[in-house]
Amino acid sequence: MHQGNHRDHEGAKKLFDLVKDIKVAMMTTADQDGKLYSRPMWSQDIDENGDIWFFTKLHTPKTAEIGKDNQVNLAYSDPSSQTYVSIAGKAEIVTDQAIVDDKWSESMKTWFPNGKDDPEVALIRIHPEKGEYWDSPNATALHIYGYVKAALTGESPKTETKKVDLA
Repeated sequence: MHQGNHRDHEGAKKLFDLVKDIKVAMMTTADQDGKLYSRPMWSQDIDENGDIWFFTKLHTPKTAEIGKDNQVNLAYSDPSSQTYVSIAGKAEIVTDQAIVDDKWSESMKTWFPNGKDDPEVALIRIHPEKGEYWDSPNATALHIYGYVKAALTGESPKTETKKVDLA
C-alpha cells in the first residue's frame, strides 16, 4: 500500500486536529454481499504519516470483511462541540508483534485480558484517502445565533464544511 504522508494535503491538519480527541469512531466495512456494517472502535493513534490505528481481535467478522474488501469508512462525532468527520480509506490487518508492542497500552487489557502477547491481538491500520469535516461554533451559541439570524434574515447559520483529498 501507498505509504505517503496524508498530513501534507490541504485541509488535513484541521481534519486530524478535529478527530484527535474523539475516542470512538464508527468503522464501516462491506461484507461479501456488499452489505455495509458499522461498529464502534476505540481510537488508538494517528501516526506521523496520518495513518489511523485500531486494536482488534485477529479473527472477527470485520477482519474477514477487510480481507475481502479493504475499503472502509470512519465516522467521528462530537455533538458537544458540533464536530463531525468522515474519513474513507484502505485498511490492512497488522500482526507485527513489534508494532503491537509499540502501540499497546494497559487500558487495552479491558478487551485483551491475556495481554499484548495473545495471538488474537492484531491492529487495523487505515490509510486515509478522502475526508470531510463539518465544524460549527459552540452548539448553544450557534443555536442562539441561528435563531436570531433566521428570524431577521431568513437564513440559517453557516457550518464550515471541507472535503479533503488525503491520497
